Amino acid sequence: MIDVELVKILVHAVSTDIFHFLVIPVVVFSAFFYFFGIVGILQKNGKKSRETRKFPKVTVQIPTFNEPIAIRCAEHCIRMDYPRNKFDVIIGDDSSDKKVSAMIDDFAQKHRIKVTRRGTNEGFKAGNINNMLRYSKGEIIVIFDSDFVPPPDFLKRIVKPFEDKRVACVQSKWSYLNMEQSPTSKFASTVLMVYHNILARLNNMAGVPLLFGSGEAVRKNVIEKLGGWQEGSVTEDVEFSVRALVNGYKTVYLHDLTVQGEVPYNVRSLRTQQRRWAYGNTKAFLEHKRSIMFGRLSLLQKTLMSFTMLGYISSFFLVAFMFFGALSFMTGEPSGINVFRLATDVAINFVLASGFTFAGVVALWKEKKAHHVFVVFFSALTIGILVSLSVCNGIIKVLRGKPMHWIVIRKKGNMEFLPDTYGLTTIKR
Repeated sequence: MIDVELVKILVHAVSTDIFHFLVIPVVVFSAFFYFFGIVGILQKNGKKSRETRKFPKVTVQIPTFNEPIAIRCAEHCIRMDYPRNKFDVIIGDDSSDKKVSAMIDDFAQKHRIKVTRRGTNEGFKAGNINNMLRYSKGEIIVIFDSDFVPPPDFLKRIVKPFEDKRVACVQSKWSYLNMEQSPTSKFASTVLMVYHNILARLNNMAGVPLLFGSGEAVRKNVIEKLGGWQEGSVTEDVEFSVRALVNGYKTVYLHDLTVQGEVPYNVRSLRTQQRRWAYGNTKAFLEHKRSIMFGRLSLLQKTLMSFTMLGYISSFFLVAFMFFGALSFMTGEPSGINVFRLATDVAINFVLASGFTFAGVVALWKEKKAHHVFVVFFSALTIGILVSLSVCNGIIKVLRGKPMHWIVIRKKGNMEFLPDTYGLTTIKR
């Protein structure tokens, strides 16, 4: 017969020991984010990036799958202030929805935009942009996700760094069209602000900024030399920029060149996005770990790249920290509650684990969005936990060698164009 009381004592002892052990990695990751937050406070805006006067040939690629919002993106692209004979626009339509494809065709015919189709979504976005590369005449390839809206001067400014022949990739900063849409969109925007306002700038100072997948520009001949985009990757942008860096090419992040896009506005979509990014970043690191850790990069560059790509692992420790802390508390010997001690312990543990929250507050302040602090704070304690669980799921998939399927995320713009677009959302290989 099982001695329930003995089991309870053992569970309490083990969970307490694990909880105390987990304090170490949680504090380490949290300290990194506290450091990044302090750096963010001290960072000053540099000089505005200049516009080019040389006008190299550019091809703008807009990969899409069942997303009529690609038309809005294309509309803004053809209005960009760049010599019209020096750039062309291609929509890579992998759609399975004929209604969406018809809308894209109608727009393309009116504006003389090329549309490419493969009749499949094999290889996901990477397969699409590899296919578009065959039809791209520009020496510089600029890629926008379908929900993005570039400003008129975007091309003039993003091609300027390519005057340095060592530069292979240039990335612009993201801002968010629908941050005000919901508490989830406010939280999602804040998460990205931490990266764009703090970590990406640090990476740029160290010479190792990564691509984000949209609002990016890459030399066509470098894409070809490095074997194209990795098909099947769910973060082909990160994987390619790592390949470029470890092969000696230079990448640039333009913090003052901003392109607007949409963030997930519901919890399910945010969990899907973050699970995919956690999976893709971790997988890219594991594939290139030797080149990153033992290659030509400096110690600072190796540290920042490793943290950027493996930072999602902090969710594992945070979730386990909360779980074993709660388990230890619930299985402990019942006694009178010392309110002061309980409040003190909770406050200490919160401070130890809240480096990312601090960095988020700093990012909101830098973006002049500090009035969202309280909504974001409570979202972090609710939505944030659910997102962390999804991140853990993504990392476990990588470690188990399981594939990650691409899932189209709901976007406000698509609903405005075509409310019933979401009949098919899961794309499987």
